[in-house]
This record gives sequence, structure tokens and C-alpha cells, in this order.
Amino acid sequence: MLGYLRIVGECRKLSIRVSATSVRRILRRHRLGPAPRRGGPTWTAFLRAQADGLLACDFLTVETIGLTRLYVLFVIEVDRRRVHLAGITANPTGEWVAQQAKNLLMDLDEHMRRFRYLIRDRDARFTARFDAVFAAADVKIVKIPPRAPQANAYAERWVRSARNECLDWTLIWNARHLHRVLTEYLRHYNMTRPHRGIDLDIPAPTSMATVTALPTAANVARVDVLGGLIHEYHRAA
Repeated sequence: MLGYLRIVGECRKLSIRVSATSVRRILRRHRLGPAPRRGGPTWTAFLRAQADGLLACDFLTVETIGLTRLYVLFVIEVDRRRVHLAGITANPTGEWVAQQAKNLLMDLDEHMRRFRYLIRDRDARFTARFDAVFAAADVKIVKIPPRAPQANAYAERWVRSARNECLDWTLIWNARHLHRVLTEYLRHYNMTRPHRGIDLDIPAPTSMATVTALPTAANVARVDVLGGLIHEYHRAA
């Protein structure tokens, strides 16, 4: 439904003269209100429409065997589900978080040009300096509502995958060990693991992972990842 004046304008294009008062009276007679979409699209519709230019970020917490809590800052590309490890620390100050954002943007370089929005929660560690880093790259910050983690669903879903497939089955000694484990897991997650959210495609496939059909007699090789915790399957050479 259009607004009163918009309807008047559309009528004039058809050489029909009518006043806004008449339009309002006719709409009210039929119990029709003007411009019901004035509030904008739903959050789900926004995410779907902007997916190809959308990033999401969050923290993943991991307890070491010495009961030290480590914080993992990560960013996910919503359209392809590709995840980037931004940094790991036991003391995630606002300054540290902003610096990791700068490092990430330098690593992505030209790749950053296709992104327009970054979804984040309202954690105090995401300071104005953090937002400014992305603003300088023409990426707009979108804050989710308070106490609504489901609004950052893509990041939350990756946390669940990382725990279920890797971290819940691994004893972490320190930050260096965690970095090594997550780097190997992300290589698997980004380059060889099919994702239901992208029609069983792979976020950043390698040449071996892009084979779509195998001859009947072809051999398939299994590769163990993280000591056999995860298995990958490739066409044997």
C-alpha cells in the first residue's frame, strides 16, 4: 500500500485528478491504512537481502586445563560462511579488540570492498575505536538488540559447530595451542567442509574439493585432521 500523496502522484501520471483528502476518505471507507511497510523489512528479510555484503563478529570463550579463560575474536562472511580468526587473548580490552580489527582488515585487503555491514552485539569491548576501524573501510556497524543473541545467528551457529566438532573434544593448554587447533579447524571448515546453509557448497574450496564427479573406479583417500578428530575425504592421486 502506498501513502496518500504517492497515490495522488500515481493518479496524475494517468491523467486522473484527485486530492489527497479524497484518497484518504476512500481508503478509510475500505478500512485500508497507508504505507503499512513504513517500519521497514523484518530482520530476517534484511539479512537475506544483504547477505552478500554482510559480516558478523563475536567472541568464543575457551577454558584451558589450567582454568584460564581465553577469548577468541572471529568474523564470519554471512554469504559464504567463511570464518576468519581475528585474535586470541586472556585479556580482551577495547584497545586489543580494535587492533585485531585493524589487522584483519589489512589481511583481507581488497576483499573488504564487497562488505557493507558488520553485525555485532553490544559487548562493551566493542568500543567506538572498533567501530571506527570498520567505518574507515565504509562498513556500517549494525548492533543487535540487547539480550538477543539469536539476532547474531550466523556467528552463534559457528560457535556451536566449533564446540561440537572440535573444542569439546580437545584439551587446550594455552593460547598458542588454541591458535594452532583453531587454525587447523578453520582450514577444514573453510576449505573442505560442506555447509547446508550454502546448498552443501564449500566456503573457500581447494582444487581437490571442487571435484563434482568421480569415475566409478576412482579411489578415495581419507585424511585425518586434528589427530583423527575430524576426517576429510579426497580423490586419491
